[in-house]
Amino acid sequence: MSPQSDLSESPPARPLADRLRSLVVPGLMSALALGILLSLGIWQLSRLAWKQGLVAQVEERSTAPAIPLPGREAWGRMSPERDEYRRVTVTGRFRHDAEAYLYHVAGDTRQADRGRPQGQGYFVLTPLVTAGGDTVIVNRGFVPTERRDPATRAAGQVEGEASVTGLVRYPEMRGAFAAPDDPARRLFYTRDLVAMGRAMGVDGRTTAPFSIDADDTAVPGGLPRGGETRLSFSNRHLEYALTWFGLALTLIGVFAAFAMQRLRGR
Repeated sequence: MSPQSDLSESPPARPLADRLRSLVVPGLMSALALGILLSLGIWQLSRLAWKQGLVAQVEERSTAPAIPLPGREAWGRMSPERDEYRRVTVTGRFRHDAEAYLYHVAGDTRQADRGRPQGQGYFVLTPLVTAGGDTVIVNRGFVPTERRDPATRAAGQVEGEASVTGLVRYPEMRGAFAAPDDPARRLFYTRDLVAMGRAMGVDGRTTAPFSIDADDTAVPGGLPRGGETRLSFSNRHLEYALTWFGLALTLIGVFAAFAMQRLRGR
């Protein structure tokens, strides 16, 4: 046989057992990755069910007839799971001298409603003292940045007894990137009711552990503008689940093609 014909011959195929063994490590790694992808997809489906339940719960509570806010003796039996976004009414006198401000960006640039506030500003949170001596912090609504000073909206500083209808809201967890609060100026970036109450000078023993977001009942002068509680929630969990399951199918297809090539000795 000539040297040229020797060079043109293909190398002998590896034994099948060797080819199968060569798939063990890639197979284990692919199985691990597949398990992770499927777990993430299943987790997103569970989050989808949770989010749908939350949306239905908020819709039911926020549209139900308002009930009188229970007194201090019942607050310990209330919880975010049972009472968040529940619609209530409470009557008392505002302590406008102690109001605090929670930074907020109003509106939605994707679905701008020119009849609603837009842009940066603050929620005005004011202690409301009931006839029984209880204190409830009320989010009276939104004011633009340039109207934060009460002197620019004096008509809205209602004197005397006032009734408020709104939604029960519990404190928020501080985000990792939240700006630091300024208690001395009563400026806040997280709904931290304990810190707000301390800055307001209210008695924590008689102050509700939740606040109330006032509804859109008009106030003299138009500010603060109530009814700005966001009741719509981002829900892309199905999209995320399909993405993870799609990556899992892609991984299966890629590994199958790889394994076939290995078993053919290529």
